[in-house]
Amino acid sequence: MSERPVFRFAPSPNGELHLGHAHSALVSHDMARAANGRFLLRIEDIDVGRCRREYEAQILDDLAWLGLEWEQPVRRQSEHFGVFGKAIEKLGAMGLLYPCFATRRQIAEAVAARGAPHPLDPEGAPLYPGLCKALGEKEIETRKATGEAFALRMDMGAALALLREMTGGAPLTFTETADDGSHAQCIEAAPARWGDAVIARKDAPTSYHLAVVVDDAAQGVTHVTRGRDLYAATDLQRLLQVLLDLPEPVYHHHRLITDDKGRKLSKSQGDKSLAALRRKGLSPDDIRSLLAEN
Repeated sequence: MSERPVFRFAPSPNGELHLGHAHSALVSHDMARAANGRFLLRIEDIDVGRCRREYEAQILDDLAWLGLEWEQPVRRQSEHFGVFGKAIEKLGAMGLLYPCFATRRQIAEAVAARGAPHPLDPEGAPLYPGLCKALGEKEIETRKATGEAFALRMDMGAALALLREMTGGAPLTFTETADDGSHAQCIEAAPARWGDAVIARKDAPTSYHLAVVVDDAAQGVTHVTRGRDLYAATDLQRLLQVLLDLPEPVYHHHRLITDDKGRKLSKSQGDKSLAALRRKGLSPDDIRSLLAEN
């Protein structure tokens, strides 16, 4: 592990950065400076269908315009699918993964057919009802042979049982710090609320959760600074870190930047981008002032 703390900002190039991204990047960059740490930039582009190099170029330009400096080279997740594959093989060898051929529609229909309230995961999606969990090897091989797309899900029950063996029953925790890096709190993680989470997607050889923990370990990241909307993701990511024997970073989940209605800013909803604000003549200091007022 590096002797200096290592922070990172990890945007996805599937749209232009907005004020919320600027806040996250500045918080991480400023915390790194205050701690005499290193600041890294990572491009999280596992979704090759939606990510664009022109968006990546705009991201780099916007961050440089804000006055941020980062170490080279920039790590791109799309260049490390083989590394993620090895992590998936390790989890598979532990007996923790199984193929899931079910579509989102099939999952929704199965949940609706139960006619009773169904638990949701932290992102608001119905917990996976186990449609493919009991498939036999013969059926699995037959469906794979026909080219049917499948994801790999984690058997959460099996993973938690293995976790208890590995830790002697000690609770799974993470460390959360305040805005200034002080007042660290030990928080108990609750990965079970994610159910049998997807670890490798149908359209990508990994998932966000797996790629993040593998990349953070590979880059020696010691401090993960990100928005409160990813607070619950820490539960699942801490589980993966223990199972894969990866180092545990310190976490800080900062406030979210919202619009006048209290809605989190989003690329998909067309919120004002940094590029558009720059075209209007705003300066980096203006951006910091806007963020301070939010």
